[in-house]
Amino acid sequence: MAQLEHIEAIEKRLWTAADTLRANSNYASNEYFLPVMGLIFLRHAYSRYLAVKDDIEAGLPTRGGKKRALTKEDFSQKSAIFLQPKARFDALVSLTDSDDRAKAIIEAMESIEADYENLRGVLPKSEYQELEKSVLGQLLRTLNPEELKNASGDVFGRIYEYFLTQFADLKAHDNGEFFTPISLVSLIANVLEPESGTVLDPACGSGGMFVQSARFVERRHGNPTEKLTFRGLEKNATTIRLAKMNLAVHGLEGDIQKAITYYEDPHELQGKADFVMANPPFNVDEIDADKAKADPRLPFGLPGVNKKGKVVNGNYVWISYFYSYLGEKGRAGFVMSSQASSAGRDEAKVRRKLIETGEVDIMIAIRSNFFYTRTVPCELWFLNRAKPEEHRDQVLMLDARHIFRKVTRKIYDFSPEHEQNLLAIVWLYRGQTHRYLDLVAGYCTRLLFEGSACFSHEDDAGNLIEPLPNFSASLGALRDVLQPFLATLGKDAPTYESVKELDATAQAFTADVDTFKKAIAKEQAAWKNQKTTNGALKEAVERLAPLAETSRDLIKQMDLLYKLTCRLIETCENDCGTRDRGQWAGREIFRGRKAVDEARQLAVEQLKQVRYFHRQARWLTERFPEAKLCNLPGLVKLVDQAEIEAND
Repeated sequence: MAQLEHIEAIEKRLWTAADTLRANSNYASNEYFLPVMGLIFLRHAYSRYLAVKDDIEAGLPTRGGKKRALTKEDFSQKSAIFLQPKARFDALVSLTDSDDRAKAIIEAMESIEADYENLRGVLPKSEYQELEKSVLGQLLRTLNPEELKNASGDVFGRIYEYFLTQFADLKAHDNGEFFTPISLVSLIANVLEPESGTVLDPACGSGGMFVQSARFVERRHGNPTEKLTFRGLEKNATTIRLAKMNLAVHGLEGDIQKAITYYEDPHELQGKADFVMANPPFNVDEIDADKAKADPRLPFGLPGVNKKGKVVNGNYVWISYFYSYLGEKGRAGFVMSSQASSAGRDEAKVRRKLIETGEVDIMIAIRSNFFYTRTVPCELWFLNRAKPEEHRDQVLMLDARHIFRKVTRKIYDFSPEHEQNLLAIVWLYRGQTHRYLDLVAGYCTRLLFEGSACFSHEDDAGNLIEPLPNFSASLGALRDVLQPFLATLGKDAPTYESVKELDATAQAFTADVDTFKKAIAKEQAAWKNQKTTNGALKEAVERLAPLAETSRDLIKQMDLLYKLTCRLIETCENDCGTRDRGQWAGREIFRGRKAVDEARQLAVEQLKQVRYFHRQARWLTERFPEAKLCNLPGLVKLVDQAEIEAND
């Protein structure tokens, strides 16, 4: 069964199949993306429908021996969508080329819109008439792979986001600006911690800020539909459709209004929002100053006007909006151009007024190449209207430009651990030492878990996986296949020394694996009594260091064993010409070598996890040895207003 931790390979395969279909048709990306997103929406709706249907039916009341019919209210209580039979994905997949697939999909969409007012006019319909029957058929089958039919978790929500990412990369809609990278949105949400209240995004794009806010609540075991109210503004009608579909695909609802935020404020949330989250367009220079100058959402005034009557740069217009929307305890987190923090003239005047409120809380510098549509660096700003008095004069500045994971040659992001480590610094700033210590302890626990999994663990389908034993077994099996031929060799044969080296290395590897296994078991037993004070955890991190180093050494040994095996096979093949080929099982040897390599790769990836999680724990304990916030050049500094003023 496909679960979230293994979804990346499935996402890529589905995208490759869908994109190949587009490439082999007459459709451009901008003609193709909305119909595809609509089908993913349908597939996800069906997945959620199936996941809750049996549970709902089991609880239905009975009258006269008959259970009452299912209703949409039954499914709404489970954050799922009720589907008429014609809107269920299996019915659409079963259609043949003789059927009118476009008509069937349109009717499916219409039936959902008829039941759900918030989706009326949102789902794609007429777009399917532009696609050929065969293309639609292949798309439906592509999005219905066997491994996902019974998938649990938010699998199709993830796939929806992944396809949004890929279409943003292709600039298939609105030049790709409808999509903010998930790692940045997630970091904003987890710094803000929107537990309950109204979340406003005045430039909401495809709704990622709302989805990540909901995920934060879910991780706290809350129900986001009960805890959060989502309000959004977006100027592009197609983007609004994407956002509403994105919310629905995650079991959420939101009030997203079509508006140009510079001149319209339909939600009238000034001074009322609990949280503001946004990624506004950077460096806009087309805002009409006359229309905007009397806006009550600009408490610090306009940031300069040019000779054409336009605002010189819209960055501080947006920042002012975000500030003014906040209630008396509200918090804001948003993406902003790096230029904004050092802009001069009238923008600097607005910045001074904002800083003097004492409500600029945190700034995080992000390197270039995090966005799909622009390569420029950016900064994450955080405002807090209820900032503690002890921090009123201070701003936490984080430089995350050297923290990144390379996704492709041109795109970077944060790994989950990168995000957690940055959050740990924020926790220390807020005096939440226990969360920092829990993270260090969690990394140590994860190290031991991954170490144990090198020997035995179950995959999602319940199959037993034994990475290191499987490698040793496959290596031994190949050695057995080679033995009949090796037995024909004399001690003076060139191959003999290769055999001796391989066997000696294998013997040493077996001993080291056994030592590693005992060490893991010993540490797991000791961990049951592990104290989670800072001193005890620092000692634990150092105590676990040999396990991390051993995992690296075992990888080197496996690579050497595979290299020696390949060299031995090559030498033996050269000897075959002068010896009895009847003892040379070429086909079995080829299969055996392939099995060894596959087992090696699996074991290597598992062993890497041991060292990886140790590095995360050490990264924290080396930088914050007292479990207290401290200034670190190139990473973090707590600055006061005097220092900010001195640096303009």
